[in-house]
Amino acid sequence: MTSPAIEIKNLTKTYRASKKSPAKLALKGVDLTIPRGSIFGLLGPNGAGKSTMINILAGLVVKSAGSAKICGYDIDTQTRQARASIGVVPQEISMDVFFSPYQALENQAGYYGVPKAERRTDEILEALGLADKRDAYVRQLSGGMKRRLLIAKALVHNPPVLILDEPTAGVDIELRRQLWAYVRELHDRGTTVILTTHYLEEAEALCDRIAIIHNGEITANEDTKTLMGRLDQKTLVITPDIPLTKVPTALNKLNADLRDDGTLAITYNTAKAKIPDLLVQISNAKITIADLRTEEPDLEDVFMSLTYEQD
Repeated sequence: MTSPAIEIKNLTKTYRASKKSPAKLALKGVDLTIPRGSIFGLLGPNGAGKSTMINILAGLVVKSAGSAKICGYDIDTQTRQARASIGVVPQEISMDVFFSPYQALENQAGYYGVPKAERRTDEILEALGLADKRDAYVRQLSGGMKRRLLIAKALVHNPPVLILDEPTAGVDIELRRQLWAYVRELHDRGTTVILTTHYLEEAEALCDRIAIIHNGEITANEDTKTLMGRLDQKTLVITPDIPLTKVPTALNKLNADLRDDGTLAITYNTAKAKIPDLLVQISNAKITIADLRTEEPDLEDVFMSLTYEQD
C-alpha cells in the first residue's frame, strides 16, 4: 500500500519562554494525513501554527512531541530520505543576490546530490518564465521573479511533495495565474501540492481537499465541496423593477440588506426557509422583481465560521 504524502501524528510544538514573551504552545497534538496526488489546502489565520508545521517538516524547527513522515520516511530516523521527498517554497524571499538564477539552481541541485546529467535547470527556468533572466544577477530581478526563483529552487531535486507557503503574496495577477497554471501542470505529473494562502478564492479554485488550523489545532479536514457545504446559508439576490432607497419595513424580520448596486440581498437558512416563501414576502412588500439569483457561501464564509466563532 502506498504511504501518504504527509502523515502527522500528535505533533506538538512548544516554544520556550524568553525574557520578552512566555512559553507558547504553537501545535497542540495535531493529527493530519495528506494523500498523495492531491492539491491540499492548509488554511488558518496568522499565528495558527501553519508555518510551524511546515518548518518542522522541512527540518527548520524541532518538534516537541509526536511524529511526522514524508512519503513514508520518518523525519527523525530517515531524515535524508524525508528531506529529499519534499520541496518547500517559503513566505520570505531570501537568497544570495550575487548568483544568477542558473547558478542558484545548480547550487541547490548540488546540495541535494542531483547528478549533473539529471539536472533540469534550464527546463525549470523556462517553465517559470525565467529563461531570459538565466544569467542575470538575482539582485536585478523583480520581487515577482524572485518568488518564481524560490519555486524553481524547490523543484530542482524533483520532490514528490511540494509545499507552497503563501506563494502569491505580493505578486501581480498575471504572475499569479502563471504560477497556478504551472502548479496544475506539476499536479498533473503526479506531484502532491500543499498550499497555504490568504487568498481564499485560490484555495477554493485549486484545492481538492482543505484543512483549517486554528490555535494550533485542526478544526476541519474535508474535501473542498464538503467543507463548502458546512454552511447551510444561501443568499437570494433580488433586482427590483423600481430601485429601492431602503429595505421595506415588511421585510424587517428577514436578514435583508440593500446593496450599493441597488439589489436586495436576503440571507436565509436553507433548512428553515424556502425561496417560494421568500418570494411571497417580497411580493407582499410591493416589490416587483426584474431579476433574481442565488449566491452560495464561499470558502471565506466557512473559514470565518470555523475560526472566529470558536474564539
